[in-house]
Amino acid sequence: MTAIDLNADLGEGFGRWRLTDDEQLLSVVTSANVACGFHAGDAVTMRRVCELAAARGVTIGAQVSYRDLAGFGRRAMDVPPAELAAEVAYQIGALEVFARAAGSRVAYVKPHGALYNRVVHDERQADAVVEGVLLADAALPVLGLPGSRLLELAAEAGLPAVPEAFADRAYTEQGTLVPRGQDGAVVTDPEAVVERSLSLARSGTVTARSGAVIEVRARSLCLHGDTPGAVELARRVRRRLEDAGVRVEAFA
Repeated sequence: MTAIDLNADLGEGFGRWRLTDDEQLLSVVTSANVACGFHAGDAVTMRRVCELAAARGVTIGAQVSYRDLAGFGRRAMDVPPAELAAEVAYQIGALEVFARAAGSRVAYVKPHGALYNRVVHDERQADAVVEGVLLADAALPVLGLPGSRLLELAAEAGLPAVPEAFADRAYTEQGTLVPRGQDGAVVTDPEAVVERSLSLARSGTVTARSGAVIEVRARSLCLHGDTPGAVELARRVRRRLEDAGVRVEAFA
C-alpha cells in the first residue's frame, strides 16, 4: 500500500496575532512544521503547538528560517554560512525544549520560505543548514525539495533526506516551485489541489505550469495552513487519499 505523510506549517503567529488554525489542522496532518521564532512564532506559541501536537500524536518538526519576522521569512537574505548554521541549530534547540516538555521531541527539520528555495541550488547555504542540523542532532531527518542540494548534502552527511511535494503550488518543468510573486504560483481551486495530491501520492507525478507532466516523488505532502479554507481543504485531501487506498502516516 502506498504511504504518504501530510505536513503543515503551524504556529505561524506572533503574540496575539495568529495566522494558522493550529488546533484544527493538527486533527488532520501527521507532521507539524512548527515555526521557531525567526519568521513567525514565539515561546508561548511554540509551547502551545507542541502540547497540542503531542496530545494528538502528531510528529513535531522544526521549521527553520532566516531571521525575518517582518518579511515572514520570504525575503531573500545573504547570511554568512557560520551564522546561518548557528541560527539553524538555535531554532531547533529552542523548539526541542517545548517538544520535550510536552512529552515528545523534534523529529525532523524543514527550512521555510526564502531559505527553502535558496537551498535548492545554493551550495554554501545548503551546507550551512546541514551543519546547523548536525550541531543540534546528528540523526535528524531533513525535509526538502526532491533533487535539491539540501537533500543531497544532508544524505552525504548521514542525515535522512526526505523529499516532499506541494499540491497547492505550481511547478516548473525542472521540478522547482514557481516563485510566489508570479501569476499562478499558488493553486487555489480545491478540487485541483485534491487531484494533484492523489497524483503525487499514487504515481509521483504532477502537472507543471506549462502543462507537462513531471516526476515529483515524495514521502511527504505539504498542506499550507495560511490559505483560506485550509482546514476543510486538508480534510478533503486526507479523506480522498484514504478512500483511494493511500496510507496516511508520519515519515518520522
